[in-house]
Amino acid sequence: MSVVGIVAEQPGEARVASSPNSVKKLVSLGYDVRVESGAGERAAFTDEAFAAAGATIASRADAWAADIVLKVAPPTEDEIALLADGATLIATLSPGLRPDLLAALSQRGITALALDAVPRISRAQSMDVLSSMANISGYRAVVEAAHEFGRFFTGQVTAAGKVPPAKVLVAGAGVAGLAAIGAASSVGAIVRATDPRPEVADQVRSIGGEYLAVEVAGDDRMQSADGYAKATSEAYDRRAAEIYSEQARDVDIVITTALIPGRPAPKLLTEADVASMRPGSVIVDMAAAQGGNVAGSVAGERVVTPGGVIILGYTDLPSRLPTQASQLYGNNLVSLLTLLTPGKDGKLVLDFDDVVQRSVTVVRDGETTWPPPPVQVSAAPPAAAATPIAAPAPKEPWLTPARKAVLTAVGLAILFALTALAPAPLPQHFTVLVLATVIGFYVIGNVHHALHTPLMSVTNAISGIIVVGAIVQLTSHDATVQALAAIAVLVASINVFGGFAVTRRMLAMFTRSDGPARGGSGRNGAGR
Repeated sequence: MSVVGIVAEQPGEARVASSPNSVKKLVSLGYDVRVESGAGERAAFTDEAFAAAGATIASRADAWAADIVLKVAPPTEDEIALLADGATLIATLSPGLRPDLLAALSQRGITALALDAVPRISRAQSMDVLSSMANISGYRAVVEAAHEFGRFFTGQVTAAGKVPPAKVLVAGAGVAGLAAIGAASSVGAIVRATDPRPEVADQVRSIGGEYLAVEVAGDDRMQSADGYAKATSEAYDRRAAEIYSEQARDVDIVITTALIPGRPAPKLLTEADVASMRPGSVIVDMAAAQGGNVAGSVAGERVVTPGGVIILGYTDLPSRLPTQASQLYGNNLVSLLTLLTPGKDGKLVLDFDDVVQRSVTVVRDGETTWPPPPVQVSAAPPAAAATPIAAPAPKEPWLTPARKAVLTAVGLAILFALTALAPAPLPQHFTVLVLATVIGFYVIGNVHHALHTPLMSVTNAISGIIVVGAIVQLTSHDATVQALAAIAVLVASINVFGGFAVTRRMLAMFTRSDGPARGGSGRNGAGR
């Protein structure tokens, strides 16, 4: 049985690598779990809660001396020195940006697994720390922007005046961007979003945003084989820069999320764009840790420009929701350890034939194994050769104008013959029938097909007027007539009430219900 150590993070990190619920699952996998005393305090997890879940509360040295150490942030040099020889470290290591860390771990003979290197394939989604933390970051970015912004997000009409809704631009519609779009639109803001992948347009619209397409000549759509963003072309960048400049002058809040793994963050907003924004506007640069998407942003700091624009370069957005972030992070770790513990006997087994395990392992027994072989997540379908399709030969309709004229003449002749020969009052009734047929045909023919069912049901209800005749016959002295009249009343009543009921339900399917505004305020529907 291996010992799993859950250690406390550095002072700037409020998250912890596991929650009490995650500890229960680790124990069920056969591990002996040791939690450093006080490790979960900043995430609102007490030592008593961890102990109740089956963990042992240990000192810092004992927790770091475990066979498997679970951590959130990359370890410092002092923390690496605390690891036992041959131990396994699982944390977010940023292996593509920190070769010095990989070298330090290799020198100690450590096996290191980077949670932020999980391949983006379907069966690895439950282990994808980047996605779970990005989801929290996107939500928290909106909260931070709302805290700095000096107005409502939602539009309101009150006795004191009309308040316009805030306008928000989200650059990048990945996991973080979609979370930001959903959070901003849910509180009433007009949300716009850009992304080089046109397939995300439907996702943006489904959560209340407006997709701003960057249209350039030719097929410049981003195609990614590993699920991560790629660099865009110069033509795309020029057109995108124009859109960002236009939007900067119009919106109140900008949230940028553009990142390319292993490379500095692309610059989206220039100093001129920031200067063109109104005083009091807010920019949340979620890529500040990798150089920033916005000119003037500083990693980890709040900057106010001379023009009064607030730029937030916070790099600890998930840590600002420590309880929720720790729960999701712990669930990601449990999913990974479940994969690495096939026998559920507390023994960690690494299988490099598994693409997930190979991808996350950056150091194995002191040997650096980063970068892993490329993982093919999706392949763009080959372009099909355009083949000309022969146009079908036009088919002559059966009802030609000549035939229509002949049929009309025959019908009129038959109508006149019946009117002349039939005894009274049949000609009058027949004339009414013909006129009703003609009028009904043109009325129904001009009604949308989707409304035919409610139209026919209400027609049935109106035709139920025959119930009046049946009611009159109830006064007959003949018992048979009374019985038949009672049955007719029953059937006709079903026709009347059933017809109106069906009509009401059918029409409700085509009716959008918008509740009245409460408290004198209305919800602005733009961008939803």
